[in-house]
Amino acid sequence: MKAALISLGSKSSEMTTEAMKKYFEQVDMLDLKKIEVRLGKESGIFYEGKPLENYDSVYVKGSFRYANLLCSIASMLEGKVAYMPLPAKTFTTVHNKLLTHLALQQYALPMPRTYITSTVEAGKELLKKVNYPIVMKFPEGTQGKGVMFADSISSASSLLDALGALNQPFIIQEYIDTNGTDIRALVVGEKVIAAMRRKAQTEEKRANIHAGGKGEPVQLNRETINLALATAKALKADICGVDILEGPTGPLVIEANISPGLQGLGEVTGINLPDQIASFLHRKTEENISTGKKNATEKAMKELQLDGNTETPQEIITHLLFRGERILLPEWVTRMCRFTEQKEYAVRSKKGKVEIEEMK
Repeated sequence: MKAALISLGSKSSEMTTEAMKKYFEQVDMLDLKKIEVRLGKESGIFYEGKPLENYDSVYVKGSFRYANLLCSIASMLEGKVAYMPLPAKTFTTVHNKLLTHLALQQYALPMPRTYITSTVEAGKELLKKVNYPIVMKFPEGTQGKGVMFADSISSASSLLDALGALNQPFIIQEYIDTNGTDIRALVVGEKVIAAMRRKAQTEEKRANIHAGGKGEPVQLNRETINLALATAKALKADICGVDILEGPTGPLVIEANISPGLQGLGEVTGINLPDQIASFLHRKTEENISTGKKNATEKAMKELQLDGNTETPQEIITHLLFRGERILLPEWVTRMCRFTEQKEYAVRSKKGKVEIEEMK
């Protein structure tokens, strides 16, 4: 099987690509910046000006700045590769915090109170009604960037004026006091394969490792595990980092990341995360290929029997399955001929040909 990882070339991507080589016959690491998507008569995905090779599995990941390109690549690949952990729509949703919160709301997943306004004026009216401190976010951004805190209506109003001057949309969210800590859980498939508690530096409220936060391994309770899994499912992401606050009334989702860094979490937990991801990609690809072959066989069988006349000779071109020196007949043959172990058959053969006839 052939696999490709399309990314911006981060260390995490390099580690995952290397791990994938243990499971796939061929693995290519492709630079996202060298990919173009063409629509129209010459539609397709091109890498360094040449049509992209055919792959069984493609893991596409990258920064929110490339959300449209990532979505386009995944959209063009859907239905053409056996397995991708991130479908096209997921890139649009998860790379925008507002769309992420809306998706979580549809599944009634717990998160801090979140507000969206259309103008700075409307935002200032809202500031009169909320409790402080509050969090203000840009819809786009990762690693804690674009997240601001205001502990009073005056400081929040000043931030709103700045956002208005930048002509930037924004999200207002209640601040949950967790003493500067949060949880990062890494979901792969149906499991949380690793988790850590992150602690922000003194005078810093963001616990992200990239913002200077320190991590420690943590054993999650069942409620938090279920929330992480439900979040990834709501976002339709088979590989996803989920950030959770341990609130006084239970865990709350604050963010998701579909291009999660592996180094910090791997060092803290001691888990070989790239290998776990690579193994999962291989297993899902293998499962989908097997399912595809089974569906193709069933479709062929259905087409062979469309006329309902099993007396009419039917033909299909297929490979033979051997067990030692014995040939196993395809399922459609035994069904069509209605062979059973209770009857006797005459078998005639010569080079390149076998005939089996039921004895009357």
